[in-house]
Amino acid sequence: MPHSTPAQSRARHRYWGRDLAEVAALFTAMAAADFVADLVNHGPDGRVLLVTSSLGLLAAAAFHTWWTRRHSHAPPAPAAPEDTTLWRMRTTVRDTPGSLGAVCTALAAGRVDIVTLQTHPLAEGTVDEFLLRAPRSLPAAALLLTVADAGGTDNWLERADAHDLVDAPTRMLALATRTALDAAELPLALRQLFGRCTITSTPQSGPAAAEEPPEPESGKPTVMRLRDPSGGIITVRRDHLPFTPTEFARARALVELDARLGVRMPARKDTLILPEGNEITVRRAGPDDHEAALAMHHRCSSATLTSRYHGPVEDADRYLTHLLSPRFGRSLAVETASGRLVALGHLLWDGDENEVALLVEDEWQRRGIGAALLRRLIELAAEAGRDSVYAVTRSTNTAMVAVMRELDLPLDYQVEESTLVITASLPPATDADPSPAPLPWVTSRRP
Repeated sequence: MPHSTPAQSRARHRYWGRDLAEVAALFTAMAAADFVADLVNHGPDGRVLLVTSSLGLLAAAAFHTWWTRRHSHAPPAPAAPEDTTLWRMRTTVRDTPGSLGAVCTALAAGRVDIVTLQTHPLAEGTVDEFLLRAPRSLPAAALLLTVADAGGTDNWLERADAHDLVDAPTRMLALATRTALDAAELPLALRQLFGRCTITSTPQSGPAAAEEPPEPESGKPTVMRLRDPSGGIITVRRDHLPFTPTEFARARALVELDARLGVRMPARKDTLILPEGNEITVRRAGPDDHEAALAMHHRCSSATLTSRYHGPVEDADRYLTHLLSPRFGRSLAVETASGRLVALGHLLWDGDENEVALLVEDEWQRRGIGAALLRRLIELAAEAGRDSVYAVTRSTNTAMVAVMRELDLPLDYQVEESTLVITASLPPATDADPSPAPLPWVTSRRP
């Protein structure tokens, strides 16, 4: 036998209530319409009232349409730009759900925008690397405290610039391309990959070369050693920020690429016409030029070698292996039309600094070769992202001083006893062109 539940009874009551409300609204509308009709037909000014009401309704509809289009469909007004600062930050969080979310929530509460995020898994925990855009009014200490309160440990923070906006895969591809084109680019690529760090190369016969380069472990490794494809060990030190296994894998990938491609060097050659009409060629030099460079050393006078190596040198040849290695810098060779090597120029990586050195055979001195070599070395330093170079010479070497002054760059002179150190500041590179415009060759004879 059918029966109704309490829920069904309440539903029927709701339906009856809605029906009664609709009937009441219908009768109310009919009464209002009858009232308006009587007012129009029997009122004193019925027609005027009807026309006025119609015009009022049309005006109200037009105003409503205009207001809706202007305020509902128009794009929102742009917010006033806020002065911000770019930061690179690293923090270590627990490898548990919600740990990274807590840090992100805390940064959002401080109006800090997370531009990019990279994660570096460790044996315990995860290192998260952020590129942040924070209000300029937010101090660095407050930003670190915000992350620490959210559970981040081993926090590290430094200023960033527009170049850091490039994502990690794109940066790695660019560094791999540079390394593939030139063997001398490997130390520079590692430096750009790790930021502020010190890179040293130990020759194959050095004491550290026999050691097996260890991978960073799950502690706080600040030293990374990599096998140099050309022999020896490349050591990377970054005391302010430990390396992660992910960074070690990236570095090892660059080293393996360099090893697979073998010895290579850009084929660029520049031709210089000397004032007397002789034509010389300036090109990159490497280990294959050792024999020709050794022959040039034997043709140089003792005074020239002493001026180059800042003191009495009986066996200057022992320096050539180091100077011509692409791991320690870049070298340029000057050849005559017959292929004879008559000058060498070196740009040597010295940690954060960069030394330039010149050696010109006696017979070819004071013809503008030294100035031409130095300007090309300055171009190489600028292309490598360096901001200054320095030259060490004897205080009596007026020729080197004159060549440095011809660069037309800001110079700083430091004299200690009989040694003179001249530092030249390089022009900054622009965002559109990472390297400054090439410097012109000097073809005039020096006095």
